[in-house]
Amino acid sequence: MKNRKKLLAALLAGAMTLSMGATAFAAEAEDGYAVKATNTEATSPDNDLVIAIEGSVSSMDPANIPDTNAISATRGCYEMLVYFDENQEMQGQLAETWEVSDDSLTYTFHLREGVKFHDGTDFNAEAVKANYERVIDPENNLRQRRNFIETADDGTETPRVESVECPDDYTVIFKLTKAWSPFINRLTQFCIISPAALEEYGNDIMNHPVGTGPFICTEWEEGDHTSFEKNEDYWGEPASVDTVTIREVPEAGSRTAMLQTGEADMVYPMPADQIQAIEGNDDINVMTADSNIMRYVTLNMNLEPLSDVRVRQAMNYAIDKEAYIQVMYAGNGTIASSVVPHIIPGYKEQEAYTYDLDKAKELMEEAGYADGFSLTLWGDNSTQEIKGMTFIQQQLAQINIEVEVLPMEPATVSDKIYVEPEEAEVNMWYVNWSASDFTMDGSLRSLLYSTMAPPTSANTAYFNNEEFDSLLDEGLATADPDKQAEIYGQAQTIAWEECPWLFLASDQLLYSTKSYLSGAYVAPDGAISFANAVLAQ
Repeated sequence: MKNRKKLLAALLAGAMTLSMGATAFAAEAEDGYAVKATNTEATSPDNDLVIAIEGSVSSMDPANIPDTNAISATRGCYEMLVYFDENQEMQGQLAETWEVSDDSLTYTFHLREGVKFHDGTDFNAEAVKANYERVIDPENNLRQRRNFIETADDGTETPRVESVECPDDYTVIFKLTKAWSPFINRLTQFCIISPAALEEYGNDIMNHPVGTGPFICTEWEEGDHTSFEKNEDYWGEPASVDTVTIREVPEAGSRTAMLQTGEADMVYPMPADQIQAIEGNDDINVMTADSNIMRYVTLNMNLEPLSDVRVRQAMNYAIDKEAYIQVMYAGNGTIASSVVPHIIPGYKEQEAYTYDLDKAKELMEEAGYADGFSLTLWGDNSTQEIKGMTFIQQQLAQINIEVEVLPMEPATVSDKIYVEPEEAEVNMWYVNWSASDFTMDGSLRSLLYSTMAPPTSANTAYFNNEEFDSLLDEGLATADPDKQAEIYGQAQTIAWEECPWLFLASDQLLYSTKSYLSGAYVAPDGAISFANAVLAQ
């Protein structure tokens, strides 16, 4: 116990020093920069963009991706009907225009003409329909299917789309079974794959990506890199760079070194404790931006100690969130004050679980666990994730909860998480999520709705609250923003008080680029956009 406290004190002391440095940078920040390069005349030695990331690109099938890194990679070669631009405003991509009927049941999209897939086949309305039919087919067992399915309490599934009609080659009409406000937002995650490629490769399409995007995927080696080359026949403005390589570099110091030497042109994330390492480099920018990323730890409520809400609340009171933000992000973040980040529409602030060891110990005693118990904590094996898990381990030791930290390869974690409930071995999972569709339903349903437990989705707390489920269903039944705010506010309060998670923080996005790189950025959900990247020559 004493040794853990000494280690925590040392971590905090170091973090406070780094925080002061980061704050000094932030005080001078302009246009979203934490550190701004002074060598604005720098040029790139080549026209090949290299991006170093922390995690892994786990799939190149856009209908079956579990994480933001996979979103980043697939968006290089795939496109959607509509998308969110850099200002998070919805724009047409493969659809030029669209209309919604007065009863919100019919969505009509007018498609771009002259667009071709990378295999030379035509993009048209039938391609959109074929992709929807693939996603909705239960035999394919694709993660994206749940975005378009309504699941009843008895497990009965009903498609939210009644029909997809193609009156001509460049018009596609979605007719919904009933009004469903998140539909258009969900389409910002619905990529269109070549039907010819799907016919040839089936669900092995992940190893043979064929889209309409500005880049063609030439190689995907999970755990190492994903490579792209410029699509010379792209329908829009051609890409500026010749190639893009996303390199998977879990060790933070190695990513920073790659940026310093020019081996990488962009690094995400840029750990706050590495900022001082690049201070004085006049050709490196460090950018900051608000995120909709939630950092948390899921608590398996099916386990005996964790089934008691008093224990779960005690664990939240035992976590010093301010210290967490200092240790992990040098102060660049905000303490979690709901189950969703504050920038999600419909967010409602909750009464914080302030750091209160006396309260935590009191609740543990009330629950009959004053002497504590043991748990395991799973998470990815990157430098930053291990640091976060170690922090949680040290904090919970203060209330006699002994935590064994078990970092693993991301693919291994995924394999162990997405199993049938009776096979579940997870105790706690150190993880994060981001709402790429910017909807409250998208933020809550897949993580906390009762029928969304693995292997269906990521409710690894196995949270099951009938009132919460009913509120989410009620929220989908109205398009009135005031009613939705009230409904989703109640749902947030229920989840907050039930504590299925350790609520930690929403960190600011920190990423670094060489000064000669422009047009590439990290969106609020943590996805990297490189379609418009330019390397100054």
